[in-house]
Amino acid sequence: MKGMRMDDSRRTLADCCRWGSMAACLWLLWACTSPPAMPFSTQGPALVLVPVNQAGVSDGRARFREIYCAVLEARKEQVQDYRPCDDALTRLEGEPAGAGRAVDLGPSSRRLVALTVPGIGYGCIEPWLQPPGTSKGHLAQFGYDLDLVKVDPLSGTGKNARMIRDAVMSMPQAPGAAPRVVLVGYSKGTPDVLDALASFPEIQERVAAMVSVAGAVGGSALANDATQDQANLLRHFPQSDCDAGDGGAVEALRPQVRKAWLAQNKLPPGLRYYSLVTLPKPERISLILKPSWNKLAKIDERNDSQVLFYDQVIPGSNLMGYLNADHWAIAVPLNRSKPILSQTLATQNAYPREALVEAILRFVEESLLAR
Repeated sequence: MKGMRMDDSRRTLADCCRWGSMAACLWLLWACTSPPAMPFSTQGPALVLVPVNQAGVSDGRARFREIYCAVLEARKEQVQDYRPCDDALTRLEGEPAGAGRAVDLGPSSRRLVALTVPGIGYGCIEPWLQPPGTSKGHLAQFGYDLDLVKVDPLSGTGKNARMIRDAVMSMPQAPGAAPRVVLVGYSKGTPDVLDALASFPEIQERVAAMVSVAGAVGGSALANDATQDQANLLRHFPQSDCDAGDGGAVEALRPQVRKAWLAQNKLPPGLRYYSLVTLPKPERISLILKPSWNKLAKIDERNDSQVLFYDQVIPGSNLMGYLNADHWAIAVPLNRSKPILSQTLATQNAYPREALVEAILRFVEESLLAR
């Protein structure tokens, strides 16, 4: 895409969208360039890569596996895209063994409300994608609720943080009641949520916990040679009515920017933070995501096609586990709403998302009740 005029890029986008290939359109934004994914630079803070137990991260993988496995087996006849637990999760060496405690699969006692914050560009493609919304109905059976926070799909974290703040403050809360909101950030939604928590102290007493799912906590190396003009191509997507926002979305995803933010901002104490990482086996990467996976693989093959596995962990959080799914499979239901794409390009998109979100909330609720 480098060297391509903007008019040419728009025509290319229009052509691929005319054929219905959303995945091919998005691939143009991230994978058409050839420079190193992480060029040499002396900018940014000093960094160190250490095991999670030396980074203030607690290891919750054993209990999350028990909960997720129990949910999957109990709901295997109810949810779509069922997978056995050992295929739904990736096990790394050293994962602790579970204690074998029973898993409560009954109604929620806290009636938690998950407010999810999507990734870059989602608001531009949502009208075309027409997500089925089955997770909300599934969770309602057990007393949980799920809503999507409308953030600006092409803006940086500052503007979106304000929108998250407004969404949280608009929710009713009974005086003295324990907070019920669980902020769930997906991809760039995670930096948006972290910025909101750090910038607006007034929401902290209303938030019970924050969960990062495939979050770009440390940014994505793919953003280093991407441009905002490329992201703006999503404004020309079929049925899209999104605007250019503040033009800061791509900049916000650059590793240098994200790691500098982490170095300069302390996360509010008193909240629970959780990290759920996408770490698919290579055969679980969809065909259309292989080019971006290969690009990141020059740094580390342990990536989900968009983010390296160690860049998805919030410092000081509880590490819930590693999902055997690529970056799109857990949140962009192409296999449900665009089956032709799923059969030809997004070939590994099927994933038991309803069971996953139930397991996330049950894990968080159990953790909160154990305080």
